[in-house]
Amino acid sequence: MAVSIKQQIASLDAMSSDELRDKWRRLTASPPPPISPSLLRLALAYEIQAKALGGLSRATQQRLDQIANAKTKTTAAPPGTRLVREWGGKLHVVTIDEQKTIHWNEKRWNSLSEVAREITGTRWSGPAFFGLKRRAAA
Repeated sequence: MAVSIKQQIASLDAMSSDELRDKWRRLTASPPPPISPSLLRLALAYEIQAKALGGLSRATQQRLDQIANAKTKTTAAPPGTRLVREWGGKLHVVTIDEQKTIHWNEKRWNSLSEVAREITGTRWSGPAFFGLKRRAAA
């Protein structure tokens, strides 16, 4: 019988430091972080939930990484935005509709990065290419 998420998290309270570190290794296949047992319990509780429920979305994870590194700041393009960029002597206009769908060259695109890649022929960050990503002030 499968143990519920709630039961798994509750069992962390009774574990010793060594047991917590072993659980971390089994759950994440990586060495445990050098933190206190109480913080490790919280981290394990998150990992248990993320494994069962899917964790953070890619966009949320990227935003958190960006905040943690404090190197760049990306502004989200709100619905109704028109982005204009000149590349190779040609003007490229991208629109974002009310459903946040990206349109360029009469086609729908999944991301600004796909559009930037199509325009340049190389891998670009779409937000950087269209001026939505800027270096954070030092």
